[in-house]
Amino acid sequence: MIEPREAASGRRVWGVAGLLAALSESLSSRFSAVTVSGELSGFTRAASGHCYFSLKDADGLAASLRGAMFRRAAGLLDFEPQEGMRVEMRGRLAVYEPRGELQFVAEAMRLAGAGSLYEQFLRLRERLEAAGLFARERKRPLPSFPTRIGIVTSLGAAALHDVLTALARRAPQVSVVVYPSLVQGSEAPRALVSALELANARQEVDLLLLVRGGGSLEDLWAFNDERVVRAVAGSALPIVCGVGHETDITLADLAADLRAPTPTAAAELAAPARADCLERLSALGRLLSLRTTARLDGQAQRLDRLALKLSRPSELVNRQSRLLALLAQRTRAAPLRRVELESQRLARLAERHRQAMARLLQRHTSRLDTVAARLGMLDPQHVLARGYAWLQDEAGQPITSVARLQVGQNVEARLADGAAELQVLKTR
Repeated sequence: MIEPREAASGRRVWGVAGLLAALSESLSSRFSAVTVSGELSGFTRAASGHCYFSLKDADGLAASLRGAMFRRAAGLLDFEPQEGMRVEMRGRLAVYEPRGELQFVAEAMRLAGAGSLYEQFLRLRERLEAAGLFARERKRPLPSFPTRIGIVTSLGAAALHDVLTALARRAPQVSVVVYPSLVQGSEAPRALVSALELANARQEVDLLLLVRGGGSLEDLWAFNDERVVRAVAGSALPIVCGVGHETDITLADLAADLRAPTPTAAAELAAPARADCLERLSALGRLLSLRTTARLDGQAQRLDRLALKLSRPSELVNRQSRLLALLAQRTRAAPLRRVELESQRLARLAERHRQAMARLLQRHTSRLDTVAARLGMLDPQHVLARGYAWLQDEAGQPITSVARLQVGQNVEARLADGAAELQVLKTR
């Protein structure tokens, strides 16, 4: 340890390094191993693996302690530290001599519950999500080629410079309107809402960029205020929100139509690059030229064909004359052909009628022959020809029973070739 030297006046005079070393030794002996509880803020993990952070008082008092956790101890963590988490750390106090700052060197860290701000963030996020402010279906597409872009941010913010630089580099054809507002502190939410309302009332831009640089959860808390979130969700103008770094997420990001990881990225997403637009216009111009040339060539060929026809009108007249002669010949031949066809059709109908009548006459003749044969079989004359006789009384009624005969009665017997008068002598 560097001891103080004696001054000419006899007083002890410390060098800076010696004083800081003495303080560090005193702290190490007084606070060799302590456990402290607080809320993480500004936690970062360097490429070397070391972690750096601030530890705030968990009860909301205005007290903060810088801290570090070296790679060996950080590699033993079983969770990923996040902004606003409430943690308990075991380690020792030390003085960081290059800056003369008091710091806490953590040897171990465990989760003690989320910090009050983070808990408030989660509760508000859940409530606004249930109200539909973050729904995907209410997100609107951005205009493809905006001509004027509005920026809501602080005039002194580095984010404004980044956005203006990106727009000047990528899209110098786009004009910019700045709606200044506080972006940090207790008055920031009201100022942000007023700036958003002013932009929507003027309706002089195609879309809005809501931007701010990175910071801790407390620094960005204005963008988690419910008034700001509802103003973003209710904006008539599309909003691109680029707040903080890529790992920072605010409720305004979730309510906006598009979230950008950084303010510069918000500018790049809002307007297409001028070079890309010019290249696209050039490609469209080439395509239009090709199609116009092709159309003109086609029309020129058509015009040439028409001009060729007009140059030989006699050929056109001859073609029309031949067509008219052909039509006249068809007109003269059509009635004769029709009469011939009708005559052939009538001849066919007459032949079919004659054949039908012959078949009908033959069918009726055959039927009459059949009926005549049946009648002949029933003729009593045929029966008499086989030796039978027909008896009838004087009244001409047939006698079919002996009971109708009486002795001495006169009857007539009809034979096949005539008749005989008979008298009944006896019956049995």
